[in-house]
Amino acid sequence: MSLINEDMQQLLLNYCEPESELLQKIDRETNLKVLMPRMLSGHYQGRVLSMLSKMISPDRILEIGTFTGYATICLAEGLKETGIIYTLDINEELEEMVRRNFAASPDAAKIRYILGDATKTVHELQETFDLVFIDADKKNNGTYYDLIFDRVRPGGLIIVDNVLWSGKVLNANPDKDTKNITTFNDKIAADDRVEKMILPVRDGLFIIRKK
Repeated sequence: MSLINEDMQQLLLNYCEPESELLQKIDRETNLKVLMPRMLSGHYQGRVLSMLSKMISPDRILEIGTFTGYATICLAEGLKETGIIYTLDINEELEEMVRRNFAASPDAAKIRYILGDATKTVHELQETFDLVFIDADKKNNGTYYDLIFDRVRPGGLIIVDNVLWSGKVLNANPDKDTKNITTFNDKIAADDRVEKMILPVRDGLFIIRKK
């Protein structure tokens, strides 16, 4: 899923902050025990998410798509002392692993893990968010974006993962999944309520700042 070669990827890792022991453990366990482990954010992207979170020092974060909790823990690193991250996921099969991972985090008290359909559970949260990370079923990126937009403060960030789709967005005859990604990207490009740019980090991060 990386858009750069392995040598350059290793160089980038050499010049960024190391993973914590907990994040290394989550990475190993996910790759050993979970289907489609490539969905894990991983070391470099995790540090990017952590850095962005620390730069804005959010009080409230929303994550749509928890998987095994790696990105959640990275994002939580930037929270204010009284901050909370809500992370929404539908996969009950991973619940035991995820709760164990969160319990081991130094920011465990700041994490709220909510299972269910995110298009429904998001309505239970009466919060204004400083940062939103969307990394769930890609066909619903636009739906999630619309659901949360009015609940992001001016100047807040919305980050959307996998927007370069392993480079398939360049294909002349894209498949259905790739068309969904491109449709969402075009939607953001046309939205004059935000400033935006895509970072070619791993599989592409859309960084969107609400005006």
